[in-house]
Amino acid sequence: MKVSIVGIGHVGSALAFVLTLKNIVKELVLVGRTRESAKGDVLDLRHGQLFVDTPAQVTAGTLVDTAGSDIIAMCASIPTPKDMRSRLELARGNVELMRQLMPELARLSPGCKVVMVSNPVDVLVHYALEFTGFRPHQVIGTGTLVDSARFRQLLAEELRIHSGDIRAYILGEHGDSQFPAMSCAGAGGEPLDPTPGRYRLFEKASKAGFEVLKHKGCTNYAVALAAAEIIECIITDAKHTMPVSLRVDGFLGVRDVCLSLPAVVGGNGIERVLHPRLNEQEQAAFLHSAQVVRDAIAASRPV
Repeated sequence: MKVSIVGIGHVGSALAFVLTLKNIVKELVLVGRTRESAKGDVLDLRHGQLFVDTPAQVTAGTLVDTAGSDIIAMCASIPTPKDMRSRLELARGNVELMRQLMPELARLSPGCKVVMVSNPVDVLVHYALEFTGFRPHQVIGTGTLVDSARFRQLLAEELRIHSGDIRAYILGEHGDSQFPAMSCAGAGGEPLDPTPGRYRLFEKASKAGFEVLKHKGCTNYAVALAAAEIIECIITDAKHTMPVSLRVDGFLGVRDVCLSLPAVVGGNGIERVLHPRLNEQEQAAFLHSAQVVRDAIAASRPV
């Protein structure tokens, strides 16, 4: 299994580290701005191979070296302002970056699956599909996977139940218009009541990324673990269900944008998109989220 990570900043470096620990990748190619810029991470990972069960072949490369990749993790981004208030601020610059990178990556690895990590992830999943001509199942964005994980962790602390036993999704945009799908949240067969306190937990979860950004200047560990989870599901054909950014398939009449919905992720990428039973308030939130992302796509379209 060959995995290439494009963009070796805080997130790309953390993702490379996680993947080497998981012992699931045979060949790992790290692509930075230059081959030399990724060399430090390559050497550091090689130096630790004594301590992992199945060492991966880790190399520094350029786009050409990604040829034949099974999975490409896209972590490249323009610099993130420390005072950033919305991920949509990165849209125009990162869409242009995808326009430069994605067609060549697709030509070199036409059968690959793309895991989009860069932000604004919903906008970039849309343009990755447009720039490559890939089928919708081939491009998966980390979307609200980390947001949902943060929410589940907060719920777990309140309920004193392991977060892995809680089913609670944040859906829609990975951004300000996201919303908690409380009407289908539960644990052990019991529904989780949509109390004001739980909506406050959602608000806390939705702002958590910016809280991390304020304190350390970046977010990297949680999103790297989320991207690695998606990659592992593809490699092992695990068919786990998780909220990821994808081309919406007509849910609630939406087809022209990418948003997070629960999906089955396996060897074929997105194996199936699930349609949760949302209440009227949540349906309206999903449609609002679709419009926000639709507007962002239009505003960041390359000239």
